[in-house]
Amino acid sequence: MIAQLSRPHHATEAVRRELTACWTAVVNAGGAVVPTGCPLPPVAQAALRPAVERISRELSPDHSRLLVARVDGVLAGWLLLRREAHPLAVHCGVLNHVQTHVHFRGRGVGAAMMRYAQGVARAEMGLERLQLAVRSGLGLEEFYRKAGWEEVGRWPGALRVSPGDDRDEILMSLAL
Repeated sequence: MIAQLSRPHHATEAVRRELTACWTAVVNAGGAVVPTGCPLPPVAQAALRPAVERISRELSPDHSRLLVARVDGVLAGWLLLRREAHPLAVHCGVLNHVQTHVHFRGRGVGAAMMRYAQGVARAEMGLERLQLAVRSGLGLEEFYRKAGWEEVGRWPGALRVSPGDDRDEILMSLAL
């Protein structure tokens, strides 16, 4: 089951705790979803909590929606769908923080969230294109290609995971 949260009060304290716990597990398992201001792994939930609070405060039906996937009532994954704020790009959306909890990987949760996000973006938000950026070296670009996304560019060596381990930031796009 996938639900969308589109207003700050929809992200209850219980939901915010679940999001934080999921994000912590994903980052500590090597996931690429490390927010600005957060230390590199390993991380504690306290390091991710401010980012979850900010995301929750900024929810808005027109500009920012949180999609939450559950399996048997347990949080299995989530992502943030945002409309670009700049007037020249308001027809575009951005997917951020796409993650599947480590206990639910390989069960189609991520693919289901991607399909759902595309429908919400097109039918409910009136978006014409989605974009995202992923870290190379994790196979993420192949996951997105299977979902219909195309690579449109790279920033070579833009992400420093650790000394001597620089990765490309891969820019991807999907026409809706």
